[in-house]
Amino acid sequence: MAEQRWTLKVNGQAQQIDGDGDMPLLYALQNELALRGPRFGCGLAQCGSCSVLLDDREVRSCVTSLAAAAGHSITTLEGIADWYARRKGIRNAPAMHPVQQALVEEQAPQCGYCMNGIVIKSAELLDRNPRPSEAEIRSALSGHLCRCGTYPSILRAVLKAAGK
Repeated sequence: MAEQRWTLKVNGQAQQIDGDGDMPLLYALQNELALRGPRFGCGLAQCGSCSVLLDDREVRSCVTSLAAAAGHSITTLEGIADWYARRKGIRNAPAMHPVQQALVEEQAPQCGYCMNGIVIKSAELLDRNPRPSEAEIRSALSGHLCRCGTYPSILRAVLKAAGK
């Protein structure tokens, strides 16, 4: 595909990106917009490190093309607290999404590499289902790999965030 100008709405702001439509959305977010929330992990959509919300649904940005994302609303980790406030009708966005706050309180992050995907998927889950069961949380996060193995703390944090 030839290089052209693409319009994306990223974290509530219209962005113009020049690039090949086949370029992974992750590269556009990192290299063109200097966003560091989504991370390159496996490049195969298997680990979740690159997750973003595309029209309020989690997608893996390492395998989503720039062309496929064009014209859509994208929320990254950097915009997740504002996204939460908009979805809940809160006038002033909190400093962190409740999932982020709970992850900190439960001391779940270790190396932090997986946290982008964990936060994105958990935020999507709680938006759809404010009171998920432990089994529903486990199922939602089953495609997210944590190299440090802090799954019990992550689970406690998501349950805590659901309780708020």
